[in-house]
Amino acid sequence: MNDDDDDYPDPSPEELGIGALFDDNAPEPFHDLVAQPQDEMEELLPLLPRRTAAPQTWVVTVAEAKFHWYDLIAGFPEAPDIRDPVGRHLRRMQFDLEATSQKRLIYFAVNRPRVRFDTARSTSWGFFSLKLTVPLLVGPEEKKDSITLELEVPFAATLKKPTVALTDRFLTLNWGGLVEALSIHDVLQQYENNLHYKTQVQYVGQTKDPQNRLGRARLMPVQRVHQHHSEDNDMLLMIQRMNVEVQSSDGDPAGFDVNQNPVAADMLLKDRIDAIECALIRYFEGPEMHGRTDKEADIRKQRMREIQASNNLQEFRIDLRLEDAGTYHDLYSRHVEPGRNHIIDCTIVDGTIVVRRVPPPPAKK
Repeated sequence: MNDDDDDYPDPSPEELGIGALFDDNAPEPFHDLVAQPQDEMEELLPLLPRRTAAPQTWVVTVAEAKFHWYDLIAGFPEAPDIRDPVGRHLRRMQFDLEATSQKRLIYFAVNRPRVRFDTARSTSWGFFSLKLTVPLLVGPEEKKDSITLELEVPFAATLKKPTVALTDRFLTLNWGGLVEALSIHDVLQQYENNLHYKTQVQYVGQTKDPQNRLGRARLMPVQRVHQHHSEDNDMLLMIQRMNVEVQSSDGDPAGFDVNQNPVAADMLLKDRIDAIECALIRYFEGPEMHGRTDKEADIRKQRMREIQASNNLQEFRIDLRLEDAGTYHDLYSRHVEPGRNHIIDCTIVDGTIVVRRVPPPPAKK
């Protein structure tokens, strides 16, 4: 990517064709980091979490990660027809994304070079097997390639070999009693192939949003990224549920009986996910937080000071490794070298997160 990309102007909502959607003056996502007004906090005092004075260190791991193909919901797509297998696939993705708006999860907006099914060529079967070869068009130059899928007969199937239908983005397998619809990115993740592309992290965020703007493709920062990188790339959302292990002589406050009420539990979780989000922004987007305003940077620094003080947080480590990870988990950015083993040590200095990538431990023999 050219250095000139750092200076591209952000398109206006009108240029994106979504100006009318922002007339409600919806707050920027980072405004959730600002402390609640004092009068509101007084009402919550009996429910606030009981904290400890002992120093804490956190070990953060990824409990679950899932990719969603953002291009399928961007713009103004028609309402999916749930009588159609592809429509059901799209609706399930919408439901999944809607559900994340109620949870504190981390997402990466990521790019991968464009790949499509080649509808001008035919699929083919192996002799006496369920090996299906599907033609592909790879990259912006649409280089001809193929992928071979070794299918397994589903439990509900009434046919030994499915009927195959192909569009540029979806493969449909009709097994008689069951119809499967797989997007090109589902296929590339689920079946071995020789397309060893890496996944470029463009933007880091948090899913919690009562307006579900991420799932409706109405979140301006993500739409800017999509607008700028959509010509030769596909964009996906990598959504991750994090597990935080608190190491402290006083134990983990989240495990105390007194902190099991919803307000206390959410405030403790919010501290942890806010800190993880800020650290991953710093790691993948660099110190200048490209595309973010000075106001956002100041708010995030103040929030990190609050988190460090209220938790007596000394340091934390984020380990993004996943078991059985595929090539989609070879992550990189303009500031981070490619790899599947991203382990990050984080400290806070006057509200600024200092990150350091550490090598993974040697594999067990």
